[in-house]
Amino acid sequence: MGILPLPGFMRCTQKKKSVDIINEVNETGNDEGQEREMWPRKADYMLSMVGYAVGLGNVWRFPYLAFKHGGGAFLIPFTIMLAFAGLPLCFLECSLGQFASLGPIEVWRIVPLFQGVGVTMVLISGLVSIYYNVIVAYSLYYLFASFNSYLPWAECFHWADSKCRNEISGFCNVTMDNAMVTVNVSWANANNLTCIADNTSELPSKQYWEKVTLQQSSSMDETGKVVWYLVLCLLLAWIITVASLYKGIQSSGKVVYFTALFPYAVLVILLIRGVTLEGAKNGIEYYIGQQSDISKLADGEVWRDAATQIFYSLSTAWGGLIALSSYNKFNNNCYMDSIVVCVINCLTSVLAGFAIFSILGHMAFVSGKKVSQVVDEGFGLAFIAYPDALAKLPVSPLWSILFFFMLLTLGLDSQFATIETITTAIQDTFPKAMKKMRIPLTAALSVFLFLLGIPCVTQAGIYWVILIDSFCGGWAVLFAAVLELVALIWVYGGEKVILDIEMMLGKKHWIFWLWWRACWYFVSPVLLAVILVWSLVTFEAPEKDGVAYPKWAVVLGFLMIVFCLIWIPIVAGVKIIQAKGNIFQRIASCCRPTETWGPALRKNRGERYQHMKDDKVKKEGKEGQSSGKKWTERYIQMTDGPVKKEDKGVEIPDITGCENPSFQSD
Repeated sequence: MGILPLPGFMRCTQKKKSVDIINEVNETGNDEGQEREMWPRKADYMLSMVGYAVGLGNVWRFPYLAFKHGGGAFLIPFTIMLAFAGLPLCFLECSLGQFASLGPIEVWRIVPLFQGVGVTMVLISGLVSIYYNVIVAYSLYYLFASFNSYLPWAECFHWADSKCRNEISGFCNVTMDNAMVTVNVSWANANNLTCIADNTSELPSKQYWEKVTLQQSSSMDETGKVVWYLVLCLLLAWIITVASLYKGIQSSGKVVYFTALFPYAVLVILLIRGVTLEGAKNGIEYYIGQQSDISKLADGEVWRDAATQIFYSLSTAWGGLIALSSYNKFNNNCYMDSIVVCVINCLTSVLAGFAIFSILGHMAFVSGKKVSQVVDEGFGLAFIAYPDALAKLPVSPLWSILFFFMLLTLGLDSQFATIETITTAIQDTFPKAMKKMRIPLTAALSVFLFLLGIPCVTQAGIYWVILIDSFCGGWAVLFAAVLELVALIWVYGGEKVILDIEMMLGKKHWIFWLWWRACWYFVSPVLLAVILVWSLVTFEAPEKDGVAYPKWAVVLGFLMIVFCLIWIPIVAGVKIIQAKGNIFQRIASCCRPTETWGPALRKNRGERYQHMKDDKVKKEGKEGQSSGKKWTERYIQMTDGPVKKEDKGVEIPDITGCENPSFQSD
């Protein structure tokens, strides 16, 4: 005869409750990383953080901004903005992720009403990763093209048109006695004469970039065909990304030992080579020397550009700092980590400027131009001006290989952390699935993002890259940063944040917190809000080669921003609807931390979080209540109601009190 199976909580041989298991693990002292993997070594974390913060912008944007805004004088607003905007937010995000051991979405258990900010961060990271790997693909293409006895953009070859001219001809036009004459470049330099720029000609490197690499169409309206070799380079970039992240931080933490350190070796090599070239002094003086102009500090645009550069360079409000820090041990010194990462990031920008401008100074010298006439920013510096300078060096393929391999490693570092941000959000939401299927899920995510990147490797691809960069990497991030500070400091409470941090770092003197309080409560949010409003007021549609983007492209750019930000009110609305009470009580409850907010491990909770509920136990408790209720309903039905056919012959145990609600909820 069969016997009616008892529910799990009534069996003598039942398994231990999850809470008992967790307590047992905690008592053994081996609970670090049982539920969540941890960085094997501190160096893995620090190199990952440096690799994430130090990216392509340090090489191709900071040197240009320094040159544009007064050279060495630009370092003054740059340093000030680091102290007031960059460092406070970096410290806050690193502390937040480390304290709760949660990614950028689940960490908003701290203030559920603002969980949409975390969704926005992940979506921004996803959109940026699409075009960022396209830039990595460009670097791969140039790297492969450099493996030749000569650089293919060194001369005007078969792909060039009549405008192409190699400017290193030894002669240039100058004005003498109100007449334009052609003279030797060396003679012109010796007599302090300035060569007249020839706007009717184009560099071989420029035509190679547009006609060969991109096969660039005339406008964004003309999509053209897919550039197959860029597709292959993009595919290779994603394969490298997946291969480096197949075990999460356990594998990416090993890769960054090379990808984070190699760029510094190349920068030093390029710097040593650059300063030994003739004319290098002129480039360095234009970058940060006698040409420094303190009067530029009176221009508001200088301060805006300094704040924007330091903010985006550190990658705050992208979710990456929270994600990477969430794998730290609870008592890790995140304060010193934040300072070290910020300082290294800024020093890297300055070092890159010296390496870049020393060679550009040589390029200006041999071409008879002013340094200002050979300087460009962004793609123009990385794929036109600098490759042209490399082509004029002895053993040019070697220097080109080093430079583009450096760009490759800089891009991959940031890409690793960006994808890790997305996978961390998935892991926090579906921990069991991610643990069993990390490789398939990471691969599926990469394939999806690769397919979304296909438009960026068409003949109109460069227009798409600039569009996504201009919109997704701009206002949406600033908006998320302002809301992040408002939620954490003004809603949750700055004093609570400080108490949480002191649980990790130990008690600090009140003087220690003066600076952070001032920045978190007032300076940083106001500064970022001003930059955001200023950027909106002074908005200009993105351009490519002086041609403005079509209106539909600008509208699409704004729609991408809306797509990222719309989840903030949507998630807030859902949280309010799910809460109990009247509208004011619901909003108030959504502004308080959830029952599962706090340190992940029991031994770290102390008295402040001793009543915190484990997320796993809470879920299993609900499942147990549900199964227990179903069992008791079936038991009562079998004892009081007619016996069903399938229950005939089943021995029913005699249990009293089954109808008691307290028994059912036990």
